[in-house]
Amino acid sequence: MNCAECKELLVGYMEGLLDETEKRSVAQHLKDCAVCRAELKETSNLRSRLVNNGKTLAQANLEDVVLERIIREQNVRLKAASKIGASLNIRRIIMKGPITKMAAAAAIIIAVLIGINQLGSGTVTFADVIKPILNARTVVLDFIVGSEETGPVMHDIIVGSKIRRTITISNMETIMIIDLDNAKMLTLDPPSKSAAYIDIKGPLQEQTKNLMEFVRNAVIRVKDKPDIPVQELGQREINGKKAVGFLVRGHNEEVTIWANAKTAEPVRIELLYGQTRYILRNIEFDVRVDESLVSMEPPAGYTLSDKQFDMTQFTEQDFITMLRLWVEHLLNGNFPESLSLEDLMNQTPQIGEQIDKLNMSDQEKVQLGMALGRGFVFFQQMGPSGVDWHYAGSGVKLGEADKAVFWYRPKGSPTYHVIYGDLSVKDVAPGDLPK
Repeated sequence: MNCAECKELLVGYMEGLLDETEKRSVAQHLKDCAVCRAELKETSNLRSRLVNNGKTLAQANLEDVVLERIIREQNVRLKAASKIGASLNIRRIIMKGPITKMAAAAAIIIAVLIGINQLGSGTVTFADVIKPILNARTVVLDFIVGSEETGPVMHDIIVGSKIRRTITISNMETIMIIDLDNAKMLTLDPPSKSAAYIDIKGPLQEQTKNLMEFVRNAVIRVKDKPDIPVQELGQREINGKKAVGFLVRGHNEEVTIWANAKTAEPVRIELLYGQTRYILRNIEFDVRVDESLVSMEPPAGYTLSDKQFDMTQFTEQDFITMLRLWVEHLLNGNFPESLSLEDLMNQTPQIGEQIDKLNMSDQEKVQLGMALGRGFVFFQQMGPSGVDWHYAGSGVKLGEADKAVFWYRPKGSPTYHVIYGDLSVKDVAPGDLPK
């Protein structure tokens, strides 16, 4: 049982609603996992508070901010309880090789960090809304890359310049502890209790920010500059509560902040950066966080890999390797219909699974996994860097040398690099690009 499965069953475990098999599985996981034990304690404490405060909730003079917090927590727990039956069919981890899994997970984590480093109604004001964004030391949130319906969801615990990121995509769950100041990441694979360090110094370090820091930079730029307009979006309903919205536009990005219409606390933030959309939700500011959760030391019981994970450089060839892995192992020789960060992230577990089946050494599998990650990085940094790119691979089969599938113009280059269906590359003048 992994952490995501355990958390789905915690309410049922606490209320005695699980069958014996589920009960034993949760109990065993709780015995080994301090994070889920803390979650169980928090859930139990919340249950007690909700019972004890039942009469208080009916008082008309209850402070709005307290009422909002209690109701929000209650809704979260009720939703969790409703998922008990559905959780019985959660898919188990398929990928057996922890080294390959960590390499594939690194690809996902790296990709979503790249390029977030620039930004060009009622009584609630923009100044009210941005206060917690600017001043909070800890932030807990969920964020989605791409579509809210189909995009991968991640959970972040941000403490200063460190992030604990839990990502569950398809059948893969991985935890990353990211130290932005020192350009280091610790990858944790809970099922195998494996750990590995990843070096992200160099170009990647310069372009890596967390999503909340991106938002902070955006509001700092407009806070004291009346010439940069903040558009008021009026009201909408979010999670059953009225929220007011504000929109800030930059050169290549948009930041939309929705805040509770009574408390002014941000409840949802939408980022459009280049061609990628991010959604931040379930946001909590200045919550109490056990700082051991963002420790760069592997937890007790984890085995630290001696493999070297290097993300300090990424090249066009890594991108081509990524395309080849995707086309050959998942799409039967066909190029994908579209190419986006969301598409790449959703396919990573399957690609990693196929890598793990290859008849090669662990070290060779690691190298393929890291090439996959570096290919993601190469692609994702194009938008934030202002690189002009275009994908035209839909309907193209691997080996069709006369059909262009992707082209981009490197910074400072008079020509475009065009990648063809056989994955060859040619320099092409702007006037000779495919129509």
